[in-house]
Amino acid sequence: MKGAMETLTRYQAKELGARGIRVNIVAPGAIETDFGGGVVRDNKQLNSLIASQTALGRVGLPDDIGGVIALLCMPEMSWVTAQRLEASGGMFL
Repeated sequence: MKGAMETLTRYQAKELGARGIRVNIVAPGAIETDFGGGVVRDNKQLNSLIASQTALGRVGLPDDIGGVIALLCMPEMSWVTAQRLEASGGMFL
């Protein structure tokens, strides 16, 4: 599914670029949310394990991803399209 989404992103960027529409995809790492029943957020042992595998030493928070989305919406990012932006805190480096 991830590969399909990245391919779709490239196709949409090519198709919509002539209209000035940029298309990018954000690939988040483990984030403390309700996703998956909140297991990353609520299971302290899993949270610690993931944090130990992350360069920044912690699991991501929703605001970490929100900031990435906000960045992509800025006018200064107007030349960025068809890109996969990983926001994982450096997982598995």
